[in-house]
Amino acid sequence: MGTQEQTIVEHRLDTEGADQLLLAGVNDSNLQELVRLFGIRVVLRGDQLVLSGEVEGMEKAVPVIQHLIELARLRAPFDAKDVARFAEEFASRGGAPPTVGPGADGDEVRIALPGMRKIVTPRSQGQARYLEAIQRDDIVISIGPAGTGKTYLAVATAVDALYKKRVRRIILARPAVEAGENLGFLPGDLQEKVDPYLRPLYDSLEDMMPSDRVQRSLEERTIEIAPLAYMRGRTLSDAFVILDEAQNATTAQMKMFLTRLGLNSRVVITGDKTQIDLPRDEDSGLLQIEEILQSIEGISFVYLDAMDVIRHRLVKDIIRAYDEADRDERGAEEPA
Repeated sequence: MGTQEQTIVEHRLDTEGADQLLLAGVNDSNLQELVRLFGIRVVLRGDQLVLSGEVEGMEKAVPVIQHLIELARLRAPFDAKDVARFAEEFASRGGAPPTVGPGADGDEVRIALPGMRKIVTPRSQGQARYLEAIQRDDIVISIGPAGTGKTYLAVATAVDALYKKRVRRIILARPAVEAGENLGFLPGDLQEKVDPYLRPLYDSLEDMMPSDRVQRSLEERTIEIAPLAYMRGRTLSDAFVILDEAQNATTAQMKMFLTRLGLNSRVVITGDKTQIDLPRDEDSGLLQIEEILQSIEGISFVYLDAMDVIRHRLVKDIIRAYDEADRDERGAEEPA
């Protein structure tokens, strides 16, 4: 029995006007990712990108690479992780280009952070919808798995609002709930005891602002990071308020938090329904508000999924594997 011959084709794409370093990536990382994804050969020669490989791989690769060239012409930053994400979006949309990419479709969803000389842009359609909702509505509830940028984009938007003097302060809150393990006795005063629970908020903040400004803002209480329980009895006016890990807020805590909203304030609530650490899932305030607040004007729900993951590419596969395992488990529990 004879073996089927493979048809190898060559295709050249014009890259004139594109930032060559941006297109290729550091140490040609973007080109190497294209080789890994599509099994083709990719060579950058002057103002041309020379592709060669089997017809099937070339058909999938060319639209993605054309999109990368356009981004490089716009000087819009992207890296190998974005290349993989674009390829998946093209495949899911039947070959149509993503409507949003780094630097695409206008400046309204770009966040400039002058203190860090940094520009934050949405890396997926879901993230773009999220940022647009924050700009539009006073309360935004973002629900999705780890790594989708829920907290990162919320903090970036809050810092931007503070820089532009749209609010006078930022308040970051989290429920002080242990994530599936007992930490036991923690030494120190009350603030030192709760700081381990709040560390991810400090990390996000320090990625958005110079460390000396973060420290000064904390001392002046322009920025406040506190456990959710500290919100009781307060009115949060002229503030950008973020409640992170909201799946671990009880129903009573969630009602208390939402009724703190004062004049000229915005609230962003982030959570992951698959990582509830409360004794009973039904006690989660995030699950309750998803049922009872959907119809209120001025409150937006934004749902993110594995397509919006911006961490290591394996995180996306891990999330999908867990989702599939959960579906199988629920199917096995249902009566025949």
